[in-house]
Amino acid sequence: MGIEIRLLQRGDEAVLAHVAPEVFDEDPDAALARQFLADPRHHLAVAVDDGVVVGFASAVDYLHPDKPSELWINEVGVAPTHRGQGLGKAVLAALFEAGRAMGCSEAWVLTHRPNTAAMRLYASQGGRQSTDDEVMFTFPLSSALRAGATDRAARDD
Repeated sequence: MGIEIRLLQRGDEAVLAHVAPEVFDEDPDAALARQFLADPRHHLAVAVDDGVVVGFASAVDYLHPDKPSELWINEVGVAPTHRGQGLGKAVLAALFEAGRAMGCSEAWVLTHRPNTAAMRLYASQGGRQSTDDEVMFTFPLSSALRAGATDRAARDD
């Protein structure tokens, strides 16, 4: 049986109970998976080989008050055992199709230039690199992280 590409829906949480090593950063948590899949703006395409998730791509569709909806591709992961087989392209294609069906005007993703595998994947799917010099800021929102950031910022001023 071949590898199946699926867009998971509410009720598909059990699929994430069997994931190959190094697909996700951490092992999926059942409660978080249930919450993710219950949110209609969250999307998860998976590649399943013999009942085991060997690749995925996740996305969020955004509504804006001043422009058409967009699909933000959050992350793509493929098990080392299954790399080079086109699974990253396949799960991205499933998300792009979902985005089109929702009326999203475009999809976008951020990556690091040194991540050559990601750069090749996104270029091979017709992605256009921005010529701008984007800078990403992150803001810790949990109280433990926020206190440490505030302390460091105060020392840096």
